[in-house]
Amino acid sequence: MMKQLFSITYLLLSAIAFSQVIIGNDTGSVPAGQKNSILLEFAAGQNKGIILPYTRTLPSGGGLVEGTFILDARDATKAKIKYYNGVTDMQSSDGWFDLSNGNTADISATMASQPTSATVSENAAAKVIIGASITSADGVLVLESDTKAMVLPMVNSTDDVTDPSPGMMVYIKREGAKRLAVFNGSAWTFWKAP
Repeated sequence: MMKQLFSITYLLLSAIAFSQVIIGNDTGSVPAGQKNSILLEFAAGQNKGIILPYTRTLPSGGGLVEGTFILDARDATKAKIKYYNGVTDMQSSDGWFDLSNGNTADISATMASQPTSATVSENAAAKVIIGASITSADGVLVLESDTKAMVLPMVNSTDDVTDPSPGMMVYIKREGAKRLAVFNGSAWTFWKAP
């Protein structure tokens, strides 16, 4: 518990200072000479991922910004990983793009243990912002920068993640297989640049 409290305090203090945040250790996964463009990164060799928010309603409205990632659990028997790019076309009528590639997962058991607004008093304005002091984006964790990016947790293979959670994202760094991997609760989906 004390370690978690320290980690949260460190994350918040780093966010206030607008500095780079490394989660998991003090060196991260990016080589020292390349850290100027990094806002958030994770320790190397952890074989863990970042878990996206589980949403029972699809975010919408003025605070929704391009680059938002969620686990769409509106129907817990058909969960999908989605990101918002704001483009409405033949692939998306609402600007949300399915990263699960049409695959769905039944995460009903997982959702049963997740708090709801009926069981928890939630402060809808609560958020952690890294990279700025304020943001108009509506999110739990907002990375706000025009010049810096987040580096996802890296693994050699999704097989190395022993117990993936629904909504998990990792980057596979193995030579010849570099790609984004997302886990919807039953299967990994892989995205590779053309």
